[in-house]
Amino acid sequence: MSLQDELASVQRRLDELGRAVSKLEQHVGDSLDMRRVRADTKHLSDDLALLRDSVGTTPAGQKPRQEMVTIPDTPYDPSLWSGAEDEGLGAPDRRAP
Repeated sequence: MSLQDELASVQRRLDELGRAVSKLEQHVGDSLDMRRVRADTKHLSDDLALLRDSVGTTPAGQKPRQEMVTIPDTPYDPSLWSGAEDEGLGAPDRRAP
């Protein structure tokens, strides 16, 4: 079975679980434990969606590529900092208590 088939199979089972939880809730009512079961079911669906996004765009066995961000070695323009207070030190014309 291919990865896509496995993901689709898990999605179908999660859909069935969601329907079963809804039926169970009709019998049990809205309790703390029932809310936890409902939340856990939602988390499983969310996690499967994240997994599908992370593995769905790359061939099997490869990790998804992460985008490289280049940070320049040149100093920042000093005018960016003019008028800014030093974090944790306060403004130059005030004293700490």
